[in-house]
Amino acid sequence: MSYLVLARKWRPQTFSDLTGQEHVSQTLQNAIDSGRIAHAFLFTGARGVGKTSSARILAKALTCEQGMSPEPCNVCPACTEITAGTAVDVLEIDGASNTGVDDIRELRENVKYLPSRLRYKIFIIDEVHMLSTNAFNALLKTLEEPPPHVKFIFATTEPHKVPITILSRCQRFDFRRIPLGKVVGRLRHIVDQEGIAISDASLTMVARKGDGSMRDSLSVLDQVLAFCGDQVRDEEVVSLLGVVDRRLLLDATAAVFGRDTRTVLDIVARVDEFGYNMRQFCGELIDHLRNLLILKAVGDGTDLLDLSEAELATLRQQAESVPLDDLQRHLTVLLRADGELGHTSFPRLVLEMALVKMATLAPAVPVDQLLERLNKIEEGSGGGVADARAQWRATPPAPAGSPTPARAPERTAATPPPRPAERQAAPSAPAPRREEAKPVSEPRRTGDSWADFVALVKGAKPRLGSMLEQGSPLVVSADRLEIGFPEGAFALASLRDSDSQAALKELARQFFLAEPVLVMRPLAPDAAEAPPNLLEKKRVEKEQQQTVLKQAATSHPAVADALDVFGGTLAEVEPLERKESR
Repeated sequence: MSYLVLARKWRPQTFSDLTGQEHVSQTLQNAIDSGRIAHAFLFTGARGVGKTSSARILAKALTCEQGMSPEPCNVCPACTEITAGTAVDVLEIDGASNTGVDDIRELRENVKYLPSRLRYKIFIIDEVHMLSTNAFNALLKTLEEPPPHVKFIFATTEPHKVPITILSRCQRFDFRRIPLGKVVGRLRHIVDQEGIAISDASLTMVARKGDGSMRDSLSVLDQVLAFCGDQVRDEEVVSLLGVVDRRLLLDATAAVFGRDTRTVLDIVARVDEFGYNMRQFCGELIDHLRNLLILKAVGDGTDLLDLSEAELATLRQQAESVPLDDLQRHLTVLLRADGELGHTSFPRLVLEMALVKMATLAPAVPVDQLLERLNKIEEGSGGGVADARAQWRATPPAPAGSPTPARAPERTAATPPPRPAERQAAPSAPAPRREEAKPVSEPRRTGDSWADFVALVKGAKPRLGSMLEQGSPLVVSADRLEIGFPEGAFALASLRDSDSQAALKELARQFFLAEPVLVMRPLAPDAAEAPPNLLEKKRVEKEQQQTVLKQAATSHPAVADALDVFGGTLAEVEPLERKESR
């Protein structure tokens, strides 16, 4: 005799056998008791939750030779024929194979005739949403006013595809996904009857793989039994189904909460070693943290979580020591990583980065505590932060280094600087005036000829000016302009170009009112120390200014109180003028 799979062998034969659909079975039984039996039913829900089985049970209850009763006897010829699928008055039609209007016309012709031997003629159409629009339209009138000896039972997994005109003519029953605990209980009953030794943990893994479908769960159980035989071990189930071991999830979250990055990376290595899919592990971890979040948020979330009692006890113990805000932040990181895992070539790296980030997240401080600390700062610093800000704005810190040099008087385009020969003349001798139009405006003089010349070049030729900032001014005069660059520097080779030389000579003539000799000289690494270039000067000045600003900030009482209360460090300081101008 051929083997009969568990899903067919243990198919529900009475309403009491239906698992997780008590709301449907109770309603149908009450309707049979009271005689309020509709002429058309629509059973909707996910796959493997009992829609077709309920249709057969209802057909048996309506046609049982012992009389209509809430539970069929399953021993009379009518019940046994319906169970075997050989009853001539109970027609099971596959909607996916009979989609045309001609099939429905044939069904309408059969409706006219009385049942041959049963009480009713019952039409069970599975996957009714697959019928064409014309087929639905051909069925409307018959479905609305069928003969008294006809009952229609439709089943579908996609009720939104059924026309509203059909839905309005049927009593609709929505079948739910079966809770994990009830699936495990049904599986336990089956394996006990079959004489199979298997633990509740393995049955839970099987039921979770079924994802709320009893038929899928029984199919997975069949696969497990084919691999393991009558003695099933947990390790074999994990290996066969490829599911993530719950211990890995518990160890991973414990390492994250304990800020143990080494253990976190070891767990990712174990996931890779076991051959688990990284995205699947990330999804399981998201589901695990979601369970912790629900337990932390509502306390007793038994009705919200699809878990066994042993798993709930473990989760409650782990959730006690984790703040709710931290769980939300961890979930945010994992959800972002799950999106990246879908299109990355380095799934292990993405998962490692996400878990390390979770393990190193700074603890979240509640807002009420932050406000309380700010109030303490204001109370301890007198005028508060606003007064400190006003005081800082009134007396900004001065930059480090030598005092600011006095600026040279501004000169117009009509009064150029004197030539070298004219500088040797008596100061009382008036300098001859030259009227010469300049193609570019000169920068304001600061007393540093090299810096002013570079600013002029940068205004006219930004690329050349940026390169000059990298050079050390060896000789700067109206007769000779000698600039040093490190050997092999890109700026040295670029400034030696003929076009660059021509542009620099023209700008030097405009600035110095002379034609100095341009020399671009390479500097050997072991040569004497050259003057610092402008980039180095700016960096030194910025560092000195930042040092002074930090000293001024840390010495302020409001800032000192804030650092003391929050236990922080001063990372960066910006002048108020610069901050407010943004």
